Amino acid sequence: MPSFDTVLEADLVEVKNAVDVTAREVGTRFDFKGTSANLELKDKVITLFGDSDFQIGQVDEVLRAKLAKRGVDVRLLDAGKIEKIGGDKVKQLLTVRNGIEAELGKKIQQAIKASKLKVQAAINDGKVRVTGAKRDDLQAAMAVIRKDIADMPLSFNNFRD
Repeated sequence: MPSFDTVLEADLVEVKNAVDVTAREVGTRFDFKGTSANLELKDKVITLFGDSDFQIGQVDEVLRAKLAKRGVDVRLLDAGKIEKIGGDKVKQLLTVRNGIEAELGKKIQQAIKASKLKVQAAINDGKVRVTGAKRDDLQAAMAVIRKDIADMPLSFNNFRD
């Protein structure tokens, strides 16, 4: 039976490359000389360090530009609150989303059911698998998902015929 998976994931290799390039740029930029501006990546969490909220914002802006240049959608980043870590230093955590949460999965299922297409959607371990009898129905389901869930950078993979 033909099927495909709807996923929400970032290319972690490109994220790591963007973080490395940003760290290099922050280390060489004149306006960051002599400050604690820095960033690091550990297990899908990017930590930004700086001396002030403004400086964290500047590092974040450079990082988002590098991610966009490498083809990673910046909507995949969940920004946490800026926290004080001692003295005049601050940090912010950016979490890279990977996998569809249950709420978004239900929203995708409801959109497919409302479209009256002859396909079924099942939430399965961070993915939504859509199965149907005809390839045309699956392509129509992809169009429905793209139209109804436009605020998330969803992608489709594992297309089986």
